[in-house]
Formats: sequence, C-alpha cells, structure tokens
Amino acid sequence: MDVDSITREVEDTILKTKLIVFDFDGVFTDNMVYTFEDGREAVKCSRSEGLGLQKLKDHGIDMMVISTEENAVVATRCRKLNLPCIHGCKDKLATLIEIADKMGISMDKIAYVGNDINDITCLKQVGFPVVVHDAHHDILRFARYRTTRLGGNGAVREICDLFDKIIRKSRR
Repeated sequence: MDVDSITREVEDTILKTKLIVFDFDGVFTDNMVYTFEDGREAVKCSRSEGLGLQKLKDHGIDMMVISTEENAVVATRCRKLNLPCIHGCKDKLATLIEIADKMGISMDKIAYVGNDINDITCLKQVGFPVVVHDAHHDILRFARYRTTRLGGNGAVREICDLFDKIIRKSRR
C-alpha cells in the first residue's frame, strides 16, 4: 500500500502512535530457523531495518519487541538494533498491557506488528494492528494495515518508512 493511498483515518492513527511493538520471528525474520548439529540456532534478518528504526527513534516513537520464542538470537539482534526486548513471553497481551501502564500510554496509541495466531490478542487491543504480508491467514482480518513486504524481507523497514512519510507529510 503506497503512502498516497492511506486513508486519513489511518494517517491520524499513525500520527497519534507513541509505541510500536513488534513480534520477532516472522516479522524481523522470514520465520525460518537454521539449526546446527550442536543445537544452536540462527535466523536471517534484513539489515535495512536498523536505519528505518532509527528514523522512528528520531521522531520520538518508542519501539520494542515482545517474542514468545526464548532464544539468544532474539535478544542479540534486538541489542544490536538498540530495541528493548522481552523474549520467552508466555502472555503477550498481559505483557503489553503492563508495559503500556508503566509508560502511561493508552492502547489506542500503540501499534502492534505480528504474523501469527499468538499475536491475535495484541492485534485486537491496539490502535494500529499491522501484519506482515505473509502473515498466517487466520490473523489477516485483525489488521488495519498489511505490509507489501514479507517478514524478514523488509517488512519492518516498510512500516518505519510508512510512519516516517506520514509524520513528515503532517509537518509540511
């Protein structure tokens, strides 16, 4: 979806967003895992995400990752991107509500980006629910925006660029 085809309602929602919460696997990654003989795992991520995330930090938007997966690779990548990360999360919605309360942000000022059924509860509660293009078909109906890019292949950067363009457009 091109920024010029975004509705005014979506633009307004983006402009009031104070926090973007991302799932990790299937959003920052292509949802695949490389498993080595010794049990270590590796994933593929897009390098373009870092510059996109920085643009949003420069606009004062807070971001973080909440992941069900407990894996050092999640924490390592988030540390590299300077993103707060909670991994090994059993109840994403309870965690999201706790974070929103601590930050003093209402749920309607939060965007959540997911890709699978364990993201539904969060998608249903936030102001701007987003899914990556290759999200599981059971969650598509809960999204207000679906990326054109696949998870792990620039979807996070697409979201960052969308927010950046709308914020810049609003300042003209």
